[in-house]
Amino acid sequence: MLQFQPPGFGHKIIQTSLGAMVYYTQIAAPWDIAKIEHLPEIVFLHNFGGGASAYEWSKVYSAFAATHRIFAPDLIGWGESSHPVRNYQINDYITTIAEFIKQVCREPVTIVASSITAALTIRLAIQQPQLFRSLFLSCPSGFDDFGQGSARRLPLEVINTPLLDNLIYKLGAENEIAVRNFLQSFLFAKPKRISEEIIQAYLASAQQPNAIFAALAFLRGDLYFDLSLYIKQLTVPTTILWGEKAQFLNVKQGKRLADLNPNAISNFYVIPDTGILPHLEMPEITVGLLNKHLTP
Repeated sequence: MLQFQPPGFGHKIIQTSLGAMVYYTQIAAPWDIAKIEHLPEIVFLHNFGGGASAYEWSKVYSAFAATHRIFAPDLIGWGESSHPVRNYQINDYITTIAEFIKQVCREPVTIVASSITAALTIRLAIQQPQLFRSLFLSCPSGFDDFGQGSARRLPLEVINTPLLDNLIYKLGAENEIAVRNFLQSFLFAKPKRISEEIIQAYLASAQQPNAIFAALAFLRGDLYFDLSLYIKQLTVPTTILWGEKAQFLNVKQGKRLADLNPNAISNFYVIPDTGILPHLEMPEITVGLLNKHLTP
């Protein structure tokens, strides 16, 4: 996955309780590495789903590499990080995200995250608010918000059938045609914005050994929860942006979540004509809003 990183970025590795976690950060010119340790820090956390990885935020975090120290991990089960063979659970990610922050960052830190990972970050921020300076979240959702399951596309008896689950993943995520269709049908509002680089980055992540296990945990709904039951407890300053045409996660639902906690969530932006990943589909808009969020 290193080949999909911006110039001057390299990867490093830490050990978590579930294995090695790879993350990307500035390591060479054009960035001023001598001063990097003194810069404010931002952690970028990617979404889940076939082919997900830190690449998702690369068009945004590269814009802040001259002024901030960037940490962009491949979460456990995704990208180039360890892919333990297990039934992934919510606490696996809450725990390993906390371990990552504590190992690599000066606390508190700004977290930028998307979709279900953003929702998991909210839960962590409720449990350990001292880790966080602020949150900048794209379409945060537990995918079962207000008790309304929103994303399971296949019956559980199909997903859980031995051999058939492997076939589903192979046909639906491990080839270029399937990746292109997935991006066009579910993630982007405008297919013309899907570059060949995006397709290859998602394909490379999906083809990692044992990538199926985390992907199927998400597809089955093992990681879903009702974010509306937690979001009222959030105290960390938060900005939310939402893709106007996000599938599964509509703007009305997002605004309903934000309205549950106006004290912590001070800004809610709708990004016109984008899907569930507005930061990858129109990164220039996200860069502008994140810059505003970071400005005192």
